[in-house]
Amino acid sequence: MINARGPFTPVGVSRSDERVGRAVAQALSGFFVMEELHELADRALARATGAEAGTVVHCTSSAITLSVAAAMTGESAERIAALPDTGGLPARVVLPAGHAVDYGHPLVQDIRLAGGTPVLSGSDSACTPEELEKDLAHPGTACLVLVSSRLTRGARAPLTDAVAAAHRRGVPAIIDGAAQDFRVGELLDTGADLVLVSGQKYLGGPTAGLVLGRAGAVRSVRAQGKGIGRAMKASKESIVGTLAALEARQELDVSAWARRQEDKVARFAARAAALPGLTAHPVPDPTGLPFPRAALRVDAARAGLDAPALADALRAGDPQIWLYTDRQDDGELSLELVPLSDEEVEVILSRMAEVLTEGSGVTR
Repeated sequence: MINARGPFTPVGVSRSDERVGRAVAQALSGFFVMEELHELADRALARATGAEAGTVVHCTSSAITLSVAAAMTGESAERIAALPDTGGLPARVVLPAGHAVDYGHPLVQDIRLAGGTPVLSGSDSACTPEELEKDLAHPGTACLVLVSSRLTRGARAPLTDAVAAAHRRGVPAIIDGAAQDFRVGELLDTGADLVLVSGQKYLGGPTAGLVLGRAGAVRSVRAQGKGIGRAMKASKESIVGTLAALEARQELDVSAWARRQEDKVARFAARAAALPGLTAHPVPDPTGLPFPRAALRVDAARAGLDAPALADALRAGDPQIWLYTDRQDDGELSLELVPLSDEEVEVILSRMAEVLTEGSGVTR
């Protein structure tokens, strides 16, 4: 299949380059003192991101669970061993209602797995600072969880303001920014105690979650390895692969890379716009990442089929072509071309031409 839908878990998330593949293969054939490997990775994460500290866990979903657990237990061995029994612990986990996203399963389930109780603040349409601060003021509150993602709903409250509200109440703030590794510095600058990103989305490593932030909070996450974190541990190959991916990112000229992405999308949009019934143009990434997407508008009368039918036809082909369909009922589709080769982009254009030519009744 050809993935024009971004780092999407149901299609294998992302691609790793050869350096990462070699590092993982070497790790699989060797032995390590895991505590030493973790410490090496923790130092590398801090250097690469500017965070006080960092650590590698199994994935971003587990990072949410472990961060919530850390907020409830700190480094107390007794409390860690008791989870998910939270008797006597602060267990209320506040999050804006529009941040209770579903990314394959409900984010609130990650909270419940640690023994926490999700408390949704405000409504799907908005969460005001006053509503948030009122819910944070409860004495049993363990932490605030925020999400930086295209999946959030309602008016976007500034993350910095939400973090500040938590800190006024003496409550730690956690930001789930799974696909936001290009924006780690910006997310850390909100003052959040922990920022969670994926090691395998745009970073291109093996399956891993990166926990970044204040040293004490990161230590508390590491300490969960003696409790529920045992079931969410990072493997030797995921840690070594993450280190290789970090090295590659540090060597990347992001500005030049972003210009290449812009050029790729512009060329694609120009050719797609020449197909019957389509208009196409670049649009900024909706979450602020440093590359555009290609937006398509399907004129069903001219194309002979509507946007959902075009998306279905592309997905039914061989190879399957997956793209963003969240606005298909409004006649819009979009594609993310970041991981794709020129050859794969050609396949997409060729397949769209075939489908649209057949739909419009144009004789070739």
